[in-house]
Amino acid sequence: MLPSVGLIESVYQELLPELRLESIDPHDPVEVHHIPHPWRLIGRGNYAAVVYHPDYPNQVVKIYAPGRPGFEEEVEVYHRLGSHPAFSECLYVGEGFLILKRLYGMTLYDCLSLGVRIPKQVIQDIDQALEYARGRGLYPHDVHGRNVMMQEGRGLVVDVSDFLHEEACSKWNDLKRAYYWLYRPLISPLRLRVPYFILDIVRKSYRLICCLASRHLRVRRFRKK
Repeated sequence: MLPSVGLIESVYQELLPELRLESIDPHDPVEVHHIPHPWRLIGRGNYAAVVYHPDYPNQVVKIYAPGRPGFEEEVEVYHRLGSHPAFSECLYVGEGFLILKRLYGMTLYDCLSLGVRIPKQVIQDIDQALEYARGRGLYPHDVHGRNVMMQEGRGLVVDVSDFLHEEACSKWNDLKRAYYWLYRPLISPLRLRVPYFILDIVRKSYRLICCLASRHLRVRRFRKK
């Protein structure tokens, strides 16, 4: 699949000159202050926003906020991944932005809030996709409920921007534990809906615990020296 020439022209002539994008905190989603008509926002990550043009619904543009790192690394990740049904594909590389194949579905984060059942097949698909990435010399990193999706009962991995980070990351394993120990026996049978504000509290609390655990580990290593 190749991006439309019209889409590329629209990015340079309409989107980039008028888009107002800012990353205030690297741990929180970027702020999108203005998107030119008829472009529409799909999602926001900690470093970039994803938008699309209604005339080209099957392709999206991921634009990095000014001053945020990781763009060149993400280009390399897509180069290594090649074509796989659980990942998007990079179709075009511009200055600070990528045109990607659009993945349709609902994030697991949204599934929890809306009470949409998450079958075990979704978790298994994502596990297999991450193993495929490891086989391509990558290191799945920062895989959490906002970065994975479900489409027609199958799992997709949306954000691969940190897959060159070699340090260990337990987020996906921790999410799986929560899925098997909490979601399947309790939340799913009762069809509970978890409000977004509770999910945000859990997300920020988890991040704080990880930071404290990492700091404690560094202190222990320093004392051993």
